[in-house]
Amino acid sequence: MTTNHTQNTTTSDGSTFVLSGFADEIDPNLETQLDVFEDLDIGYFDLRGVYDTNVLDLDDNSLERIRDMIDDRGIAISSIGSPIGKIGITDDFEPHKARFERAIKVAAFFDVEYIRIFSYYIPEGDDPSKYRGEVMDRMRWKAKRAEEENVTLIHENEKDIYGDTAERCRDVLTTVNSSSLRAAFDPANFVEIGVKAYPYAFVLLAEYVEYLHVKDAEMDERGEIRPAGEGDGRFDDLIRVLDARGFDGFASLEPHLQYAGPSTGMSGSEGFQTAAEAFRSVLTEVGVDYE
Repeated sequence: MTTNHTQNTTTSDGSTFVLSGFADEIDPNLETQLDVFEDLDIGYFDLRGVYDTNVLDLDDNSLERIRDMIDDRGIAISSIGSPIGKIGITDDFEPHKARFERAIKVAAFFDVEYIRIFSYYIPEGDDPSKYRGEVMDRMRWKAKRAEEENVTLIHENEKDIYGDTAERCRDVLTTVNSSSLRAAFDPANFVEIGVKAYPYAFVLLAEYVEYLHVKDAEMDERGEIRPAGEGDGRFDDLIRVLDARGFDGFASLEPHLQYAGPSTGMSGSEGFQTAAEAFRSVLTEVGVDYE
């Protein structure tokens, strides 16, 4: 991963965490999103949506306006926060292929390496293993296209998709076996389904983790979303082991402090600031480099 922003850092010998975030959790308006990121001194964001429109539904003129605005601000995009793979595994794949091709074009337009993806919702009550073959076929196809287009797909562990548990995430990554398919490790999403993000899930996925989603959660019946370090995701231990492994990548704030829905989340400007301060506190306490 390469970056072109240099900001305040702590000192460490092991790694660099580059701060990013899903700016649409602040406000639908891009100018407001960028204002808050400037105030927080965060130089990257994950482009998931602006003006209540998903990134894959933005036309070319809208993309050009976004590029002009972020260039003027000196802020760059760390990933295309696409909803690819957030359909049912029994849904027709052909229209989704077209959506995926759009994601590749958007990534190329912004010269972005990473595209966030998922591994398909499993029908409620069904055994995920019943759909394993179809999941792998779809994921292999996407990974092949990613290899051809020189982009990296980052698979997010999301509740109710095939790859929601650590074991099935690893199954996807090892079966597809592509350098263009890596893991976007989301501790809160593991905690919410009763899986210990650290050490259990991380140990299974460590070699594939190339991107970190920063949100925490409580492991109980409520499963309340919390800022990093305030839930059961063990962010301090996770950061320590990532540092020891020489992690050099994006740590993206996705706080979901006000609302968590199937396609987006909301934190508001104050909630996003709270999330950023909490994560920076964890990084400072552990003593790792961050930008």
